[in-house]
Amino acid sequence: VQLQAFGGGTVPSGGSLRLSCTASGGTFYSYDMGWFRQAPGKEREFVAAIHWSGGSTYYTDSVKGRFTISRDNAKNTVYLQMNSLKVEATAVYYCAGARSYGSSRPGNYEYWGQGTEVTVSS
Repeated sequence: VQLQAFGGGTVPSGGSLRLSCTASGGTFYSYDMGWFRQAPGKEREFVAAIHWSGGSTYYTDSVKGRFTISRDNAKNTVYLQMNSLKVEATAVYYCAGARSYGSSRPGNYEYWGQGTEVTVSS
């Protein structure tokens, strides 16, 4: 399974971006999907996850109400809509796929995309 994330860029504080991650190979529709981010000098952290069915979503507290994860299994794509962006959201964002239960733990994910960089300017 190959995951390709795109949609990053530079936006002003308060702005919005939508990240996309497209899968090729494998059975995307059966994977829980997650978004993680890694800021310079920091560890990779969980952002959001979505059940393979799209029926359940999970967010880290700092993005609740501002970020939305969604998926389109027909397009093998997972999205992360990010609104009201803050400077502290600046990071490289990675999408990841889990064959079983995704959750917030990076170790649960077998497949990782290459990352897309998001910069939020003050």
